[in-house]
Amino acid sequence: MTEMTRREALTAAALTTAAIATASAALPAWAQDAAAADGPMWDLTEIYPDWAAWDAARKTALAAVPGLKDAQGKLGESAATLAGAMTAQSDLGRTIARIFVYASLKGDENVADAANQERLAQARDLFTAYGEATAWTSPELIALGKEKIEGFIAQSDVLQKRFDFTLRDTVRQADHTLSAEGEALLASAGSPLAAPGQIAGQLRSSDIPWPTVKLSTGAEVRLDSQGYTLNRDAANRADRKTVFDSFWTAHGQFQNSFGATYEAKIRGNIFYAKARKYPTALSAALSGNNIPEAVYRTLVAEANNGLPQLHRYFAFRQKMLGLQDLHYYDIYPPLVQLDRKFTLDQMRAVTLEAVKPLGKDYGERIAKATAAKWMDPWPRKGKRPGAYMQPGAYDVHPFLLLNLSEKYDGLSTYAHEWGHALHSLLAQSAQPYDKAGYSIFLAEIASTLNEELLVAHMLKQAKTKEEKLFYLGQQMENYRGTFFRQTMFAEFELKVHDMAEAGEGLSGKKFTAVYLDLLKRYHGPGMEMNPVYANEWAYIPHFYNSFYVYQYATCIAAAGYFARAILKGGAKERENYLSVLKAGGSDYPAEVLKRAGLDMASAAPYQALVANLKDTLDQAEKLMA
Repeated sequence: MTEMTRREALTAAALTTAAIATASAALPAWAQDAAAADGPMWDLTEIYPDWAAWDAARKTALAAVPGLKDAQGKLGESAATLAGAMTAQSDLGRTIARIFVYASLKGDENVADAANQERLAQARDLFTAYGEATAWTSPELIALGKEKIEGFIAQSDVLQKRFDFTLRDTVRQADHTLSAEGEALLASAGSPLAAPGQIAGQLRSSDIPWPTVKLSTGAEVRLDSQGYTLNRDAANRADRKTVFDSFWTAHGQFQNSFGATYEAKIRGNIFYAKARKYPTALSAALSGNNIPEAVYRTLVAEANNGLPQLHRYFAFRQKMLGLQDLHYYDIYPPLVQLDRKFTLDQMRAVTLEAVKPLGKDYGERIAKATAAKWMDPWPRKGKRPGAYMQPGAYDVHPFLLLNLSEKYDGLSTYAHEWGHALHSLLAQSAQPYDKAGYSIFLAEIASTLNEELLVAHMLKQAKTKEEKLFYLGQQMENYRGTFFRQTMFAEFELKVHDMAEAGEGLSGKKFTAVYLDLLKRYHGPGMEMNPVYANEWAYIPHFYNSFYVYQYATCIAAAGYFARAILKGGAKERENYLSVLKAGGSDYPAEVLKRAGLDMASAAPYQALVANLKDTLDQAEKLMA
């Protein structure tokens, strides 16, 4: 597959989240009044000044796309010819990525704005046209053969510095690359195969009639995705039950529609795998980054082996909350209440302090970036929910969409997403454009490690037992939510794809039944589970980026390894970690981690994480004793 296929995946995917205030450089005036802002706070004019400029760039790029076929049949003429063709594709792809990013970010400012959605569709169509115009490249490269390509790489500085990994990766995937006609056909299928996720997203964002409920505080809350996220940890248990019952009942009314969209997505995955001659959809999904299937299956097995410690945590949670029984709606409230709120400038100050173990260069970069207008921080009606960092505007800088609360989880999300941004900045500083785009298998390490450093910093600053319990609880919640929960999602994906590949019929009802079984197993016999909550599978947008979420779990295991090494070690351990970020996409992600001392196909990283959960739980129980 061409480099643009990997670049498109990186660009189009959404990176799809205290008691001590520390001194730091003051935020600029634009950020001081963040809480009062009615609209987005990022400055997208840095990408294009307005829609007219964007449309002019789009039309120019669209007109240039057919010219990429001029090199067809000529790649074997010389190293210079190959370098010229690869450069032309890369340069135009870089422009198209910028066009896509602007449309995507503007669309996410207000997902109900039909004009923005139409422009985003135009950007996707441009990507599709690009894919069709370059679909001949991989088959032609494979026909040249490994020996000739290696000879060309040796003769050309451009090929050595920019395209060597891409060329060798293309040869590696020879058995799964089609003819030029077949590749063009698959490229054309890109837009329709993405339709199920787009339809599901529209259902969630604009079409479901979300209920409004009255809480014990007297507040009336509209339970859309943002309202649910902000109120599911309500201190009043009756409020939590109301939020869960109302939200999931509303979601469940669309079970059949979501079942149809997700079943279509699964069938599309199977079609794609068969077209490329992979035995399963899983093997097709892992092949692009050359991830051993043992990584996925070992993760699921070791998470299941670690469930007794998770169930022990739930029992501790029940005791801390003083509950006679434990329900699924009891998993989000903190073990102890910490009522402090964080302003945006306080989030920045605390984060800058927390990441100091990463060194002076990292600190200077994040200080400069967080003082600029790179993010849209606050929730508002119509804005896309969740949080992500968008790295695709390579020639500008990353942009961050956030939906922060003023609680600790908002601070944690802030540190997390800026971890992504610094990963992009470091990779781009060390690698050319064609090698700067890293895979998700590495991406969540940078963000999760920032969360680990944040918790360590807050624990160090904590003055009371309650504060310490709060941060220990946050750490255990990270393990629950990022390791066990994401692995549960990964197991769900594996099961329903296995069912489809075995010829079983699928429906929303069946998805809900499979998900309910997993909820019960992962959360243990001590937790009551209302079957209506099993509609949660339809709430997870990541399922439309198939076999994606397992990487959150592998990444928190890797982040824990690096965080412990950095906090206990010195410059050597820090530089070992930063070398992973600077590697970008210059090698396969599993190999990048192996060089840094981690084999993610082995059980060791996951067993170490479970051991860390046990240790954290031991500390919390000791404090209570």
